[in-house]
Amino acid sequence: MSRVTEAGMEEGRGVRSGARSDEPEARSEVRWSARRKEGVVMRLLRGDSLDLLARETGQPAGRIASWREEFLVAGREGLKARPLGPEDRALSDAQRKVGELSMEVDVLKALLDKKGPPQSPRRSK
Repeated sequence: MSRVTEAGMEEGRGVRSGARSDEPEARSEVRWSARRKEGVVMRLLRGDSLDLLARETGQPAGRIASWREEFLVAGREGLKARPLGPEDRALSDAQRKVGELSMEVDVLKALLDKKGPPQSPRRSK
């Protein structure tokens, strides 16, 4: 006997179709709606174990963790007076990455200046 979880899946089953396991439809992965993902994320935020949710839903723990991160980022954007659109968010992420890489280059240049130019090995003739 299986139990239906908040996410709408039966425990221990990754497929919700009525097809037998040897039929093609039963082997395909079920597409998860935003509402089903939200149910899993809410359970995770309420304190359910990530491993338990992964077993119940048949989803990898990394995928569920990424759903949680996406959910939190989107929620943070919703609380802002002027939420960013997807293009603006991507631009902002790219600008942050360029800033990180620029700082890394500056640090490496400073270390190189402090150490001096690399010594080239001299060959004896």
